[in-house]
Amino acid sequence: MSRRTLKAAEAIRQIVSMAILTEIQDPRVSDVTVVRVEVSGDMQTAKVFVSVMGDETKQNLCMKGLKSSAGFLQSKIAKRIDTRYIPHLSFVLDQGVKKQLLVSKILDEILPKEDETLPKDKE
Repeated sequence: MSRRTLKAAEAIRQIVSMAILTEIQDPRVSDVTVVRVEVSGDMQTAKVFVSVMGDETKQNLCMKGLKSSAGFLQSKIAKRIDTRYIPHLSFVLDQGVKKQLLVSKILDEILPKEDETLPKDKE
């Protein structure tokens, strides 16, 4: 990725994050974190990777809400970024955070607790 596309991706991430947090009225869109954004080299498309807290049904509803809000979010980007093309947004559910929590839970179950591994002081 070029420096220009990296800067654009970060700017888009910030704009989309703030708009989701403060401006989107869709009740389906809640508990969303924008993890990262990947912008194509020609600046025509941008993949917005999001993490959604909740079960699979809630995640699917939220993704539909984000998809229907894409035009609104693109207009927000157009007002803030001066480029020839405003990237077409697509949303991708990022399972990284969910997998991280699952791995952490499994490790907690199989690894001994710290206080169990330390020898007891003798009086």
